[in-house]
Amino acid sequence: MVNTGSVAETPVGLSATAGAAQFATFYVDNLFFGIDVLDVQEVLRFQEMSKVPLAPPTIQGLINLRGQIVTAIDMRRRLGLHARPEGEIPMNVVIRAEDGAVSLLVDEIGDVLDVAEEIREPVPENIPRRQRDLLAGVAKLDGTSGTNRRLLLILNTQRLLQSQQGDV
Repeated sequence: MVNTGSVAETPVGLSATAGAAQFATFYVDNLFFGIDVLDVQEVLRFQEMSKVPLAPPTIQGLINLRGQIVTAIDMRRRLGLHARPEGEIPMNVVIRAEDGAVSLLVDEIGDVLDVAEEIREPVPENIPRRQRDLLAGVAKLDGTSGTNRRLLLILNTQRLLQSQQGDV
């Protein structure tokens, strides 16, 4: 695969080109997020959940993933966004954490992208603090026509999970 300095879709399992990192992407309320593909355990359709009494509002519940109990975090709530519309079913992005797997409930799954280091930038100050504190950076991605640009918000999974414990 030749990297042109922008973004290339890469099937999972192929190594990223030099100077690029791979990100598993997803959407939450029309925002385009990415997390390091090495942090992702798997991506699943919606799983039935058990509610957790007295849990913080960001904890949607617990799912049983082949015998492993996994906490499900509602990313809309975690990011301070409005609730998911009635009837919309979330998807699960299961990530690896120190204490085991955690599921991020997202609206839609994207692709795995190679993102060149030179197009990654620090988090802009105009992003609301609640979201900014959870981000590692951003990348401006060219659309297929060259005029349709997207902003990839790169999540820092450690901060997402660390602040989850004390900030909900």
